[in-house]
Amino acid sequence: MNLDIKAVQSTFGALVGIDRVTVRSFIEKDVLTPGDTYRGWLLAYCKRLREVASGRYTEGDLDLTEERARLARAQTERIEMELAIKRAEIAPVDTLRDSIAPVMAQVGAIMDSIPVKLKREAPHLTASDLEVIKREIAKAMNLVAAIRYEPNQTN
Repeated sequence: MNLDIKAVQSTFGALVGIDRVTVRSFIEKDVLTPGDTYRGWLLAYCKRLREVASGRYTEGDLDLTEERARLARAQTERIEMELAIKRAEIAPVDTLRDSIAPVMAQVGAIMDSIPVKLKREAPHLTASDLEVIKREIAKAMNLVAAIRYEPNQTN
């Protein structure tokens, strides 16, 4: 077969094992150039097959190479997160909250008892001294109570 003559859709389809409709779709997708030779079509067709096989071919907005890279990054992040949890370098927010809440309740009870203990242990303190202490303890406790988890917060 002379590959340097103008290609015909049906003949090219028979040559590479596809039907005429598929050949036409390759022409519509600008894979094959109308009026080109069989050699040109064969090279363009094989190039497309290599691109699809290697994952480099993109159609529309879908970029397979980019999608694979994004998937690989997500998998890497997931694995790194799991390892960090296993190493106790990080912990899920729920776990931290469940661990810290009882301790903070105990700290709050201790802080609340400070003015009473001071009054008993240091009788020379005046009522206004104790009020200053209570106010400062309340400020500290309010700061702790106001702590909120904000996932995108940077320190």
